[in-house]
Amino acid sequence: MLYDCSQLAERERGIAAAIEAVSRGDLVVMPTDTIYGIGADAFKSWSVTALNNAKGRTAPVPVLVGSRHTLDGLVFGLPQAARDLVDAFWPGPLTIVVEHAPSLQWDLGSTDGTVAVRMPLHPIALEVLRETGPMAVSSANKVGQPLPQTAEEARDQLGYAVSVYLSTPTDLDNVTSTIVDVTENRVRAVRLGGLSLDQLREVVPAIEEPVS
Repeated sequence: MLYDCSQLAERERGIAAAIEAVSRGDLVVMPTDTIYGIGADAFKSWSVTALNNAKGRTAPVPVLVGSRHTLDGLVFGLPQAARDLVDAFWPGPLTIVVEHAPSLQWDLGSTDGTVAVRMPLHPIALEVLRETGPMAVSSANKVGQPLPQTAEEARDQLGYAVSVYLSTPTDLDNVTSTIVDVTENRVRAVRLGGLSLDQLREVVPAIEEPVS
């Protein structure tokens, strides 16, 4: 079902429905600050599998969190450079690749003990995430299809594979997040998107540029 979150009452119903759907293991589509994302409970392996099936692929899935403090419970250790980047750019279009705590019972794909984590700057996403906990979230499009500009476009692609669609009247940036890998002895930009290399280097001057 699609909820128009420009209407206060429907926004509240939609967010409640999304939280309930995630708790059941269903998929939801919600706006982030960058793009519309399709999300599932990160700790339900069958939900993550359903997410990949809906998109028509098999690939590791990033995780979105609703607060900075949630990150500390997910990681094995957080280098100072990562803390500086998170302090500067979260919530926002920065994804960091970190070593996740070995005790975590999840299956996000072949990640070699790492996880890509982001805290989005969007009130709807944050409200959902603060209730559901970490969610596996990817772009709300099928492989090979364009990124949806609206929740309606996401529904046209994903259909009944998703239980709840949350629509926002505000324009999204429609750019991917910048990804930074901090799992090695160096800090490396993997992909540039919402943040430029110059912006990253204002915080961590030694950051390496992406490999072409």
